Amino acid sequence: MLGAIGLDERQETAYRALVALGAAEVADLAHKLALPEPETERALRRLESQGLAAQSPSRTGRWVAAPPAVALGPLLTAQRHELEQAELAAAVLAQEYRADAAEPAVHDLVEVVTGAAAVAHRFRQLQLGAVREVCALVTGEPVAVPGSENEAEETAAVRGVAYRVVVERSVLALPGGIGELSAALGRGERIRVVERVPTKLLVADGSLAMVPLTGRGAEPAALVVHASGLLESLTALFDSVWCGALPLRLGGTGQVVEEQPAGPDATDLEVLSLLLAGLTDASVAKQLDLGLRTVQRRVRRLMELAGVATRMQLGWHACERGWVPRTEAAPAEH
Repeated sequence: MLGAIGLDERQETAYRALVALGAAEVADLAHKLALPEPETERALRRLESQGLAAQSPSRTGRWVAAPPAVALGPLLTAQRHELEQAELAAAVLAQEYRADAAEPAVHDLVEVVTGAAAVAHRFRQLQLGAVREVCALVTGEPVAVPGSENEAEETAAVRGVAYRVVVERSVLALPGGIGELSAALGRGERIRVVERVPTKLLVADGSLAMVPLTGRGAEPAALVVHASGLLESLTALFDSVWCGALPLRLGGTGQVVEEQPAGPDATDLEVLSLLLAGLTDASVAKQLDLGLRTVQRRVRRLMELAGVATRMQLGWHACERGWVPRTEAAPAEH
């Protein structure tokens, strides 16, 4: 806990023990810490340099703990100041980067990362650097970082970064796969499942993406994509897979449950049937004694259920899914 002010684990343990005792001889403290006396004394010397401990003026070899409220306050203030300065420096660098990258060269829009360690490092870095949202497509065959070792995901999620993840169904059958998904759902991540995803993918804040470059048996490599048309295409790919995937949730006893999408109700089908017959939204609302906004809301819901973006597509999907007879025409745009 006190590593942020420069203490290692041994020094922190020594300070905690000294605080609990108030004062102690080196030999007594060494015994309590189960450490050799020379190591205990070195830890005390370090605490002395930080103003956390001092030798008793009245008794040679006796050490006294400085009151935490008094001793830790200045150290924490100094750390906060250094952090503020670092944040200011980061903001300046980010501004300079944006200015320099206003018209980046083509070769600056992507970077190739080679080797398992380098790929794993960049994978974690993208997540830890995210501020708003991380989107990911996950297969059952990790390139460099297995799900159980992706501690950056938990760190970022706990910090408040939103996660939207689509996993292949094979992930559910992996050893520990259900446990990992349960933990992710438990910390508020949104997770969906499909039979197969087209590729592994990670998108951070919509500004950086990472996709694998190599196939099976080759040295792990990945492509990191910066803001560009390629990044927009990868983001659109994720959104497309996300829309067609089924949500996962935690059941009452903590198990992972796959939510089946609710189909259209009787009123939805009436609305759809009339639209397919060529009626306008206003005419449908009047015919069914519904509000115009209610009709439009139901149409949007039907489009979400079908995973489509236009009413023309909705008409085709409605026929394919058996919501309406195939003899009816597709609805016109309104």
